[in-house]
Amino acid sequence: MRWLLLVLTVFAFVLCFTRHSAGAWGFWLLLGLVGVFATALAFVQVRIAGNARHESLSEYDLMRLREGKPPLKHERAERQA
Repeated sequence: MRWLLLVLTVFAFVLCFTRHSAGAWGFWLLLGLVGVFATALAFVQVRIAGNARHESLSEYDLMRLREGKPPLKHERAERQA
């Protein structure tokens, strides 16, 4: 989806700079600027989702972390490996 937004944004700017009337120029420029904003947010969203945790820790595991001990989920994963 983000790549489609990027292509459409570039296409809007190409159309903007090839139009001769002020109305068409303004319309495509506005769509291009909105596209830049939407494309940037789409790429940022993918970057954030890629670095986010997939599951959160329980209250007990958080308490163990505060005490300086590893969470139980972490210990189970090490035993399985």
